[in-house]
Amino acid sequence: MDLDLAQVRAFVATAEQLHFGRAAGELFLTQQALSKRIARLEDVLGVRLFDRTGHSVRLTAAGERFLEPARRALAAADDAIVAARRDDRPLRLDVWGHLFDPMRTIRRVVARRPDLPIEPNLKRGLSEVVTALRRGDGDAGFGRVHALDEPLPDGLAHRLVRLAPMAAVMGAAHPLAGAAALRPADLAGTTVWFPAEIGRLDFLDRFLAEFGLSGEFGGVNLGLDYFLDHLREEPGHVSLLPADVAVPADVRSVPLTDPVPLYSWSLIWRAREQHPVLRALLAEFAAAAREHGWLDYDPALHWLPATELDARPLSAAGRPPRTSRRARA
Repeated sequence: MDLDLAQVRAFVATAEQLHFGRAAGELFLTQQALSKRIARLEDVLGVRLFDRTGHSVRLTAAGERFLEPARRALAAADDAIVAARRDDRPLRLDVWGHLFDPMRTIRRVVARRPDLPIEPNLKRGLSEVVTALRRGDGDAGFGRVHALDEPLPDGLAHRLVRLAPMAAVMGAAHPLAGAAALRPADLAGTTVWFPAEIGRLDFLDRFLAEFGLSGEFGGVNLGLDYFLDHLREEPGHVSLLPADVAVPADVRSVPLTDPVPLYSWSLIWRAREQHPVLRALLAEFAAAAREHGWLDYDPALHWLPATELDARPLSAAGRPPRTSRRARA
């Protein structure tokens, strides 16, 4: 039998979201159109792929068996499209949040598919990336998609691809440097510092407000070396970095817990006029998230800003995070 890849894609999106509305939004379909595609696929296969009971959706045994081969079929189709349409121009991937080392995530994804032609470019922030996408100067962006002064323009889509646990970083002389782990509340007696204006630090601003912490912000962001030098020289200052960012021996990176703050990384792109490599790149991010647990979230253990929990993460590798009481406070 011949499978319709549009129907298979509708099945995979729904299986990963376990929610027809979110899956339809991810594929830019109406919920009715999505349901019709899945119903036609079930007719072709002669099996039921989902159990629908009230507002809940779950895979049947046949659906669970079909999911991984379906993912492989879509990946092969995407590879075929890339091979047929490939030209000399790589996908231009604008990256921001460079102090948090976004390239380490991109490297891990690209290592899975070194044949994908990708050209990363550093940008100052989300607003600059949005402007570049609207002008057609970039193909996609990677960084933290957060609330702006106005909604994202029509025609742009984004997908949450990683939630990174954060750590407190400080010089070895800091009073908390010897701790094996710290709660956000433990930072109350110190000053959280970052070399940028607070208006450009949406995540840190919300983190300080949530946990009642004080901060000192401003100056020029001159990169990670300058950032670490400052923490060495200012024993009263502490800052935050993703926990897997490597630091030298005379700087301490202490995991944060109870709860663990999570920094969200997303891809953003034009919904139309997509570069032929984009779909394959999204598939590799989703596969890496499944392999490494990049989208693991437990509201009893983790903290995300409430605005991110209320947004549409559109994850291809897992359901959106549930809203915790702490995040809604």
